[in-house]
Amino acid sequence: MKSFNDVVEELKDIISSDYPGKKIFDKDIAGLMSISQVNFATMKKRDKIPFNELLDFCASRSIAINWLLYGQTAESLIEATNRFYVRYFADISASAGGGGFGEEEETKELMLEGDFVHTLGGEKELRHIEAINVSGDSMEPTFSYNDIVFIHREKTDIGRGGIFTLSTENGLLIKRLQKRIDGRIDIISDNKEYPIQTANPNELEILGKVVGRFGAVD
Repeated sequence: MKSFNDVVEELKDIISSDYPGKKIFDKDIAGLMSISQVNFATMKKRDKIPFNELLDFCASRSIAINWLLYGQTAESLIEATNRFYVRYFADISASAGGGGFGEEEETKELMLEGDFVHTLGGEKELRHIEAINVSGDSMEPTFSYNDIVFIHREKTDIGRGGIFTLSTENGLLIKRLQKRIDGRIDIISDNKEYPIQTANPNELEILGKVVGRFGAVD
Protein backbone atom coordinates (compact mmCIF):
# COMPACT_ATOMS: atom_id res chain seq x y z
CA MET A 1 0.00 0.00 0.00
CA LYS A 2 1.21 3.51 -0.76
CA SER A 3 2.51 5.78 1.97
CA PHE A 4 0.32 8.67 3.06
CA ASN A 5 2.79 11.07 1.45
CA ASP A 6 2.35 9.29 -1.91
CA VAL A 7 -1.44 9.35 -1.49
CA VAL A 8 -1.31 13.10 -0.85
CA GLU A 9 0.67 13.63 -4.07
CA GLU A 10 -1.94 11.60 -5.99
CA LEU A 11 -4.68 13.76 -4.48
CA LYS A 12 -2.88 16.88 -5.61
CA ASP A 13 -2.82 15.50 -9.17
CA ILE A 14 -6.51 14.65 -9.00
CA ILE A 15 -7.67 18.12 -7.92
CA SER A 16 -5.14 20.10 -9.97
CA SER A 17 -7.56 20.31 -12.91
CA ASP A 18 -10.00 22.16 -10.65
CA TYR A 19 -7.45 24.91 -10.04
CA PRO A 20 -5.69 25.64 -13.35
CA GLY A 21 -2.46 27.57 -12.91
CA LYS A 22 -2.50 27.15 -9.13
CA LYS A 23 0.03 25.09 -7.20
CA ILE A 24 -1.67 22.67 -4.81
CA PHE A 25 -0.26 22.49 -1.29
CA ASP A 26 -0.76 20.12 1.64
CA LYS A 27 -3.03 22.69 3.29
CA ASP A 28 -5.38 22.50 0.29
CA ILE A 29 -5.69 18.72 0.64
CA ALA A 30 -6.13 19.04 4.41
CA GLY A 31 -8.96 21.50 3.84
CA LEU A 32 -10.73 19.25 1.34
CA MET A 33 -10.52 16.36 3.82
CA SER A 34 -11.69 18.55 6.74
CA ILE A 35 -8.51 17.88 8.71
CA SER A 36 -6.62 20.60 10.54
CA GLN A 37 -3.21 21.45 9.10
CA VAL A 38 -1.52 20.42 12.35
CA ASN A 39 -3.20 16.99 12.44
CA PHE A 40 -2.57 16.55 8.74
CA ALA A 41 1.16 17.21 9.17
CA THR A 42 1.29 14.74 12.07
CA MET A 43 -0.43 12.04 10.00
CA LYS A 44 2.09 12.53 7.19
CA LYS A 45 5.00 12.35 9.61
CA ARG A 46 3.67 9.14 11.17
CA ASP A 47 2.47 7.73 7.81
CA LYS A 48 -1.03 7.23 9.19
CA ILE A 49 -3.66 7.34 6.45
CA PRO A 50 -6.96 8.91 7.66
CA PHE A 51 -9.19 6.28 6.05
CA ASN A 52 -12.56 7.77 7.02
CA GLU A 53 -11.74 11.19 5.59
CA LEU A 54 -10.13 9.62 2.53
CA LEU A 55 -13.21 7.47 1.95
CA ASP A 56 -15.46 10.53 2.09
CA PHE A 57 -13.22 12.31 -0.43
CA CYS A 58 -13.26 9.30 -2.77
CA ALA A 59 -17.04 9.01 -2.50
CA SER A 60 -17.46 12.67 -3.45
CA ARG A 61 -15.35 12.07 -6.59
CA SER A 62 -16.61 8.54 -7.44
CA ILE A 63 -13.14 7.09 -6.92
CA ALA A 64 -12.57 3.50 -5.76
CA ILE A 65 -10.20 3.92 -2.84
CA ASN A 66 -8.18 0.80 -3.67
CA TRP A 67 -7.24 2.43 -6.97
CA LEU A 68 -5.86 5.35 -5.02
CA LEU A 69 -3.92 3.20 -2.55
CA TYR A 70 -2.33 0.87 -5.07
CA GLY A 71 -0.56 2.76 -7.81
CA GLN A 72 -3.20 3.76 -10.34
CA THR A 73 -2.52 6.96 -12.29
CA ALA A 74 -4.63 10.05 -11.74
CA GLU A 75 -5.99 9.72 -15.29
CA SER A 76 -7.30 6.21 -14.65
CA LEU A 77 -9.20 7.40 -11.62
CA ILE A 78 -11.70 9.36 -13.72
CA GLU A 79 -12.31 6.62 -16.29
CA ALA A 80 -15.62 4.77 -16.28
CA THR A 81 -15.47 1.52 -14.28
CA ASN A 82 -17.69 -1.14 -12.82
CA ARG A 83 -18.40 -0.17 -9.23
CA PHE A 84 -19.26 -2.53 -6.42
CA TYR A 85 -20.03 -1.86 -2.77
CA VAL A 86 -19.81 -3.55 0.60
CA ARG A 87 -20.96 -2.37 4.01
CA TYR A 88 -18.17 -0.69 5.96
CA PHE A 89 -18.41 -0.37 9.75
CA ALA A 90 -16.19 2.70 9.98
CA ASP A 91 -16.50 3.00 13.76
CA ILE A 92 -15.71 -0.65 14.50
CA SER A 93 -12.17 -1.90 15.10
CA ALA A 94 -10.93 -5.39 15.86
CA SER A 95 -7.72 -7.23 16.72
CA ALA A 96 -6.76 -5.96 20.14
CA GLY A 97 -10.33 -5.93 21.38
CA GLY A 98 -13.40 -3.77 21.72
CA GLY A 99 -16.90 -3.77 20.34
CA GLY A 100 -18.95 -5.81 17.96
CA PHE A 101 -20.81 -5.23 14.76
CA GLY A 102 -24.26 -6.02 13.40
CA GLU A 103 -27.41 -4.59 11.91
CA GLU A 104 -27.71 -1.87 14.54
CA GLU A 105 -24.30 -0.36 13.84
CA GLU A 106 -23.93 2.65 11.54
CA THR A 107 -22.36 1.76 8.20
CA LYS A 108 -20.98 3.41 5.09
CA GLU A 109 -20.82 2.09 1.56
CA LEU A 110 -17.28 1.19 0.57
CA MET A 111 -16.75 1.26 -3.19
CA LEU A 112 -14.51 -1.39 -4.74
CA GLU A 113 -13.04 -1.87 -8.20
CA GLY A 114 -13.85 -5.04 -10.14
CA ASP A 115 -10.40 -6.64 -9.96
CA PHE A 116 -10.41 -6.39 -6.18
CA VAL A 117 -13.93 -7.81 -5.99
CA HIS A 118 -12.60 -10.85 -7.85
CA THR A 119 -10.05 -11.46 -5.06
CA LEU A 120 -12.94 -11.50 -2.56
CA GLY A 121 -14.68 -14.30 -4.45
CA GLY A 122 -16.66 -12.34 -7.02
CA GLU A 123 -19.73 -10.11 -7.08
CA LYS A 124 -22.07 -12.84 -5.84
CA GLU A 125 -20.18 -13.02 -2.54
CA LEU A 126 -20.41 -9.31 -1.73
CA ARG A 127 -23.76 -9.66 0.03
CA HIS A 128 -21.99 -11.74 2.66
CA ILE A 129 -18.96 -9.45 3.07
CA GLU A 130 -18.53 -6.53 5.46
CA ALA A 131 -15.52 -4.32 6.19
CA ILE A 132 -14.08 -3.20 9.52
CA ASN A 133 -10.88 -1.58 10.81
CA VAL A 134 -7.88 -3.19 12.47
CA SER A 135 -6.69 -1.92 15.83
CA GLY A 136 -3.53 -2.81 17.72
CA ASP A 137 -0.39 -4.71 16.75
CA SER A 138 -1.24 -8.29 17.70
CA MET A 139 -1.54 -9.38 14.04
CA GLU A 140 1.51 -7.58 12.66
CA PRO A 141 3.05 -7.95 10.14
CA THR A 142 -0.07 -9.43 8.46
CA PHE A 143 -2.29 -6.54 9.51
CA SER A 144 -1.36 -3.10 10.77
CA TYR A 145 -3.24 -0.46 12.76
CA ASN A 146 -6.02 1.16 10.69
CA ASP A 147 -5.96 -1.43 7.90
CA ILE A 148 -9.41 -2.18 6.50
CA VAL A 149 -10.25 -5.90 6.38
CA PHE A 150 -13.10 -7.72 4.67
CA ILE A 151 -15.07 -10.31 6.64
CA HIS A 152 -17.14 -13.06 4.95
CA ARG A 153 -19.96 -13.63 7.43
CA GLU A 154 -20.96 -17.01 5.98
CA LYS A 155 -17.51 -18.57 6.36
CA THR A 156 -17.32 -19.67 9.98
CA ASP A 157 -15.91 -23.20 9.59
CA ILE A 158 -12.44 -23.23 11.12
CA GLY A 159 -11.68 -26.82 10.14
CA ARG A 160 -8.97 -25.74 7.74
CA GLY A 161 -7.76 -22.86 9.84
CA GLY A 162 -7.33 -19.30 8.65
CA ILE A 163 -7.85 -15.79 10.00
CA PHE A 164 -11.24 -15.06 11.53
CA THR A 165 -13.11 -12.33 13.34
CA LEU A 166 -14.43 -13.56 16.66
CA SER A 167 -16.32 -12.16 19.59
CA THR A 168 -15.04 -13.08 23.05
CA GLU A 169 -15.33 -11.78 26.59
CA ASN A 170 -12.28 -9.66 25.73
CA GLY A 171 -14.04 -7.97 22.82
CA LEU A 172 -13.87 -8.24 19.05
CA LEU A 173 -10.68 -9.92 17.82
CA ILE A 174 -8.98 -10.83 14.55
CA LYS A 175 -6.88 -13.97 15.01
CA ARG A 176 -5.68 -17.12 13.35
CA LEU A 177 -7.77 -20.03 14.61
CA GLN A 178 -6.76 -23.67 14.71
CA LYS A 179 -8.93 -26.50 15.96
CA ARG A 180 -7.21 -28.92 18.32
CA ILE A 181 -7.72 -32.67 18.46
CA ASP A 182 -9.45 -32.29 21.84
CA GLY A 183 -12.00 -29.91 20.28
CA ARG A 184 -10.62 -26.76 21.86
CA ILE A 185 -9.50 -23.82 19.71
CA ASP A 186 -6.06 -22.20 19.58
CA ILE A 187 -6.26 -18.40 19.17
CA ILE A 188 -3.04 -17.32 17.50
CA SER A 189 -1.51 -13.86 16.99
CA ASP A 190 0.89 -13.37 14.07
CA ASN A 191 2.93 -11.06 16.30
CA LYS A 192 5.09 -13.57 18.19
CA GLU A 193 5.22 -11.24 21.19
CA TYR A 194 1.70 -12.43 21.98
CA PRO A 195 1.23 -15.96 23.40
CA ILE A 196 -1.16 -18.50 21.93
CA GLN A 197 -4.45 -18.64 23.81
CA THR A 198 -6.79 -21.62 23.97
CA ALA A 199 -10.56 -21.54 24.40
CA ASN A 200 -13.54 -23.85 24.42
CA PRO A 201 -15.92 -23.41 21.44
CA ASN A 202 -18.65 -22.10 23.76
CA GLU A 203 -16.36 -19.29 24.94
CA LEU A 204 -16.32 -17.48 21.62
CA GLU A 205 -18.51 -16.65 18.63
CA ILE A 206 -16.95 -16.86 15.18
CA LEU A 207 -18.35 -13.98 13.12
CA GLY A 208 -16.66 -14.66 9.80
CA LYS A 209 -13.45 -15.32 7.93
CA VAL A 210 -11.09 -12.56 6.82
CA VAL A 211 -11.03 -12.85 3.02
CA GLY A 212 -9.19 -9.67 2.09
CA ARG A 213 -7.82 -6.29 2.97
CA PHE A 214 -6.23 -3.62 0.79
CA GLY A 215 -3.58 -6.21 -0.03
CA ALA A 216 -3.28 -10.00 0.22
CA VAL A 217 -4.24 -12.22 3.13
CA ASP A 218 -2.04 -15.27 3.81
